[in-house]
Amino acid sequence: MKTPLTLLLTLAASAAFAQDVYNVDKAHSEVTFRVRHFVTKVAGRFDDFSGTISMAPGKPGASSVEFAIKTASINTANTGRDNHLKSADFFDAEKNPEITFKSTKIVPVDADSFNVTGVFTMHGTAKELTIPVDFGGTVTDARGTEKAGFSLTTKLNRKDYGIVWNQTLDSGSMVLGDEVEITVNIEANKRKPAPAD
Repeated sequence: MKTPLTLLLTLAASAAFAQDVYNVDKAHSEVTFRVRHFVTKVAGRFDDFSGTISMAPGKPGASSVEFAIKTASINTANTGRDNHLKSADFFDAEKNPEITFKSTKIVPVDADSFNVTGVFTMHGTAKELTIPVDFGGTVTDARGTEKAGFSLTTKLNRKDYGIVWNQTLDSGSMVLGDEVEITVNIEANKRKPAPAD
């Protein structure tokens, strides 16, 4: 049987590590990318993604992020190009239906920015990444839903994940660049407590 002091300490510890859980609002979020094509950059996006952010107020180290993108939802506004990107030359979407990120550590840089380290998996290859993330704050909308905002811009080398297709021009230059610029803007809704029985 727990003593009053033990119970009080248990409750205090639970409160200290209590987490607010936010679900990504896909309708108000975006996952976009740009990659060099010949002498310019072509942009695209993924239309289907989901994620959960667990925030421990005042304890960013106890917070966590999980994010998943449906590979087949790639959209560059060109059906032929999109089908090629889904093929085995690139993402091989049938064998690799998701691109995922799962955090392992979050370190604050200042009040509104964090270095988020985690395992990023794409095209069947998993690598540890540290991504700078900006926190846009929270707000409560007219319906009483608390929202949180996050944004990030980072770069990846697609060859690090086994996406190596390219073509060499007569001039010796390559059709595609290896570096991919990624931008993610997230609006997430705080999960409401389950109704009491």
